[in-house]
Amino acid sequence: MKSKTSSVILDNVSEEQLPIPKHKRKGWSHFLGIYAGEHVAATEFVIGATFVALGATMTDILLGLLIGNVLAILSWTFLTTPIAVETRLSLYTYLQKIAGDSMTTLYNWVNVIIFTVISAAMVTVSATAVRFAFGIPAQLSWYPTNAWFVLVVLAVGMIVVLVAMYGFNAVSNFSRICAPWLFVMFVSGPLVLMPALAEHVIGQTTLTSWADFMHIGSISVWTGVDAQGEPGIGLLEVIGFAWAANTITHFGLIDMALLRYAKSRTYGLCTSSGMMFGHYIAWISAGIMGAGTAVIVKKSIIELDPGDVAFQALGLSGLVIVIVAGWTTANANLYRAGLAAQAIFKNHSRNKTTLIVGVVAVCIACFPFVFNKMLPLLTYAGLLVVPVGAIVFTEHFIFPKIGFTRYWAMFQNLTHSTPAVASWGLGLAFGFTLNALDVMSFYYLFLPTWFFTCVVYILLAKRYGAAEAYPEEQAKLDAYDRQVEEHHEQQAQLETVSTPEPTLVTKIIHWVSLLSLGISLALACNTMFLSADVAAYESNRDLFFDVGFICTIIYFASAYWVMQQNKKVVA
Repeated sequence: MKSKTSSVILDNVSEEQLPIPKHKRKGWSHFLGIYAGEHVAATEFVIGATFVALGATMTDILLGLLIGNVLAILSWTFLTTPIAVETRLSLYTYLQKIAGDSMTTLYNWVNVIIFTVISAAMVTVSATAVRFAFGIPAQLSWYPTNAWFVLVVLAVGMIVVLVAMYGFNAVSNFSRICAPWLFVMFVSGPLVLMPALAEHVIGQTTLTSWADFMHIGSISVWTGVDAQGEPGIGLLEVIGFAWAANTITHFGLIDMALLRYAKSRTYGLCTSSGMMFGHYIAWISAGIMGAGTAVIVKKSIIELDPGDVAFQALGLSGLVIVIVAGWTTANANLYRAGLAAQAIFKNHSRNKTTLIVGVVAVCIACFPFVFNKMLPLLTYAGLLVVPVGAIVFTEHFIFPKIGFTRYWAMFQNLTHSTPAVASWGLGLAFGFTLNALDVMSFYYLFLPTWFFTCVVYILLAKRYGAAEAYPEEQAKLDAYDRQVEEHHEQQAQLETVSTPEPTLVTKIIHWVSLLSLGISLALACNTMFLSADVAAYESNRDLFFDVGFICTIIYFASAYWVMQQNKKVVA
C-alpha cells in the first residue's frame, strides 16, 4: 500500500523534476546523432571564415583544432557526463536543489539572454541565403543597410518563432535527418572549390600531392596574416577557441539535460561526432570554401557572408544548407530560451514566453553584428555560465571528498543561497577583470575563472553550514530516492517497447535517400580529381550544382517520408 501511495504522489510531480528512469535511457547511436546534428550549423560558415580572416596558419588550424576539440570531448566525458549520469537530472533541476530559487532565477535570466542572442545570430545567417537569392546586397556593417534585408529577416525570423512555439518536436526529428546531408555538403564544398584555388595559386586545376594541398592552403587560405595585413593568431589561440566554443555546454554543464539519458559515463565520448566533424572538418571546409569564393568573386573574405560562400561552393544546395542549418539551430536555442523564460514567469505558458523572446530575437537579428562577432560572443557567453558549472561540480564531487554535505542548502530549507550567488558574482568579476587587464588570451579565461569559483564556493559554503552533518534530512532524502526508484519500476512495467520492422517500400526509399547522398559526393570528387583544365572544371562544377540540387531534393523528400512512416509504425 505504501508503494502504491508514493507512486500516486509522484505521478503528480513533473517528470522534469525526477531523475531519468532506466527504461528511458538511450543508446550511444542516439547521442552520436544528436551531437552530429546540433554541432553542424550555419555558424560553421562564419567561424571557419573567421579563422581565415584572423590570420591563422594552416599548421595551426590542422593541429590546433584537433587538440582543442579533443579537449572539449574530454571535458564532456569527465565533467558533464559523470554528474549527469549520477544524478539523472538536468542542470536546472540540480541547481534548484543545491542553490535555491534566487540562484536558479538569475541563471534562467542569463540563459534567456544567451540563447536569444544565439537564436538571433542563426536567423541572420539564414537570412543571408535568402537575401542572396533575391539579389539583396551583403550586410557587412553592424547595422542593416538595406530595408529589404530587414524584411527578409522578419519573414525568416517569424517562421522560426512559430515553429519553436508549436512544432519543436518535428524540427528536432527533422534536424536529425539533416546530419548525413550536412556531412556530405561540408565535404563536397572544399572538393568543388579546391580546383579554383589550385588554378589561382599553382596555375593548374589538379593537385598531385599532399604537399600541393599544404602549399595552396598556406598561400591562399590560412596565410598567417590577418585581414589588416598583420601577423595573425597562433596555435594556442586556435586550441583555446576550439576548447572554449562549447564551454556553455561542458564546463557550464548545460548538456546535463541531454546526457542524463546516457547509459554510462563513456557516452560523453559520443560528443566526438559533433566535435570531430562539426568543429573540425566543417570549420576547415568552411575556411577553404570562403577562400575559394573570395578568389572566384574577387573580393576579400571579410566582405563575404555565408550566403555568398555557400552558393559559390554548392550552388542552390548551398542556399538550402545555410537556411536549414540556421533554421534548425535557431529553433533549438529559441526553444531553450522560451523554457528558461517560462521558468521565470511561471504563470505564463511556454508558447507565450517563446513568442516574446522570439520577437526580441528577430529584432536583434536585423543587426548583422550578431553573426559577425560569433567567436567572442560564444566565448563570453561561456564565461557567464562557467562559474555556475564550477559551483555544481564543487558540490557534487569535491564536497563529499572533504567532508562537506551535498544538498546542505536544501537541508536548511534555503530559498536563497548566499554562497552560490556570491561565488557566481565573484567568479564573473574575476574573469572579466582578467580580461580587462589583458592578462591572458580571452579564449582561456574560463579555466582560471572555473578554479577560482570552486575555491570561493568551498570557503563561503563552509561558513554557511556546508561542513555540518544533516543525518535526519539525509535519511528523508534517501527514502524519497527509494520511492522514486519504485515509482519508475512501476512505470516501466506499464510501458511496452516496440521495435517495428520497416516495410520493404520504406527500406527501398531509405536506400534511395542514401544513394542521392552518394551521387552528390561522387560528383564533388569528380570535380576535384577529374578537372584537367579550367573548362573541364567549370563543366564538372556545373554538373555538381545541377544534379547535386536534384539529389538534395530527393534526399529530403525520401528521408522525411521514411521518418513519417517509422512514426506510424511505432504509433
